[in-house]
Amino acid sequence: MCTAIVVVALCVSATATSYGATPPNSHRNGGIGIRLLDAPVSRRDDPRAHVYIVDFLAPGTTISRRVEVSNTSATRQSIQVYAGAASVKDATFGFGEGSTPDELSTWISFDRTVLDLAPSAKADVLVTIRVPRPASSGERYAVIWAQAAALPSATGNIGIINRVGVRVYLDIGAGGEPPSDFRIENITPGRRPGGEPEVFARVRNIGGRAVDLSGSLTLSNGPGSLSAGPFDVAGDTTLAPGDVGPTVVVLDRRLPNGPWHAHLELSSGLIHRTADAVIKFPAVGVGPPVVVQSSTPGGLLSGPLMLILLSLACAGLLAFGVRAVVRRRRSR
Repeated sequence: MCTAIVVVALCVSATATSYGATPPNSHRNGGIGIRLLDAPVSRRDDPRAHVYIVDFLAPGTTISRRVEVSNTSATRQSIQVYAGAASVKDATFGFGEGSTPDELSTWISFDRTVLDLAPSAKADVLVTIRVPRPASSGERYAVIWAQAAALPSATGNIGIINRVGVRVYLDIGAGGEPPSDFRIENITPGRRPGGEPEVFARVRNIGGRAVDLSGSLTLSNGPGSLSAGPFDVAGDTTLAPGDVGPTVVVLDRRLPNGPWHAHLELSSGLIHRTADAVIKFPAVGVGPPVVVQSSTPGGLLSGPLMLILLSLACAGLLAFGVRAVVRRRRSR
């Protein structure tokens, strides 16, 4: 008898939402779920750090994080917990087959690797990451997986392996963490063969850490003063440092060609960038790229730049105070 095993994998993304009774910032698949419970105090305001394990560590450092694994099915399940390889390539966070290792995954261990969970039960697992002292500088990626398998039986020849995961973004180095940043370079209007308008944004990662892009597009000042949106960015775009990739927004096919004023907002954690341009959708195919006007509301300043600005501000206040004292003395 010929048997087959189907693997269904979901890796938690920045746009993860709440599913039924599953807690926010979690993911589930085939009756199992996983979510990150801990975030570093230094990153408590960063939404990425509440979904992924994101950190910057010196060689020789050890950290611990907790994940919650849940059985959301109506039957008891045996769930395996393990770490696997991951990479960022072609604007995508990808992961390896099964427990295929990479360097970072070999640094990860667990207080337990097998969970026997009753229906609706949950269990915490302690994840420990030990960075070797000889570790070289650079960002590395992995996934913390929870996996449950329904293997082929005597009455069925198809087995299913479900797994859900939490991403790990770990940068190794000495001194301060490299700043994160990205730039929206241009946007291109297009129209699919089915008639749906779409907008492509060319984005460049100009920082030292990977970025996960989410956001929305709003149209205004259209024909007859029409407005539309916001429309969410489609898919899941991850850019490694130095990479360039597209984000795509698919719109309502009923929208006229324009012209429109397009306002695009993209975020990765605490980094926010916007772009504005006047676009016109073609009848079919892809139009020419449009150079954008960009701004940075709420953007983060790099550590060195922040220190420089703070130093200048303190120097200015000190000079103001000295002048005030001199004026008072002269007035006497």
